[in-house]
Amino acid sequence: MGLALVVQEAVIIVWGPIGGNVAPPEALGGVMILGDFVYPEYRLFVIGFTAILAAGLWWLLDRTRLGAIVRAGSESPSNMALLGYDTHAINTAVFALGAGLAGLAGALAAPIRGVEPFMGVEALGIAFVVVVIGGMGSYAGALAAGLLVGIAQSLMATLWPEGARLVIYLGMAGIIMAMPRGLFGRA
Repeated sequence: MGLALVVQEAVIIVWGPIGGNVAPPEALGGVMILGDFVYPEYRLFVIGFTAILAAGLWWLLDRTRLGAIVRAGSESPSNMALLGYDTHAINTAVFALGAGLAGLAGALAAPIRGVEPFMGVEALGIAFVVVVIGGMGSYAGALAAGLLVGIAQSLMATLWPEGARLVIYLGMAGIIMAMPRGLFGRA
């Protein structure tokens, strides 16, 4: 968190506190019209790309030997070290993958939301809610919670825009009270 604040302040020093707009790629700048339904092509691309990326990450973590090693290392690092695995290298690689995916998410979101130095704070709050609702250590839970949070925010934004953020925190509180480990959390 401290490093994030340092980076945020460095961005403000270099580029200033005012945000900017980022245009989508020219190839994805149009809209798709299906009857009364009009949707920007870039958003459809982001939906499709992230669905493929999520499926690939699920496959990597759930269906490969590397995923089994990562999961076992998160459960019992000492046992993995006894088996000869370098748990520090594994943790570093997983952290690097997560950081890369966060950077990719920011780049994909830039044409939709614009860029500004404080955009990470909101994303961090939503990510916290998603992890709590989905359950710690559950990739399927994070996916399900991410979809639930996104749908809840979108629906609430049409009904009561000021309450769109509030509803996810109320939902998180309800989930914690009903299911302390989250939707897919492990014991």
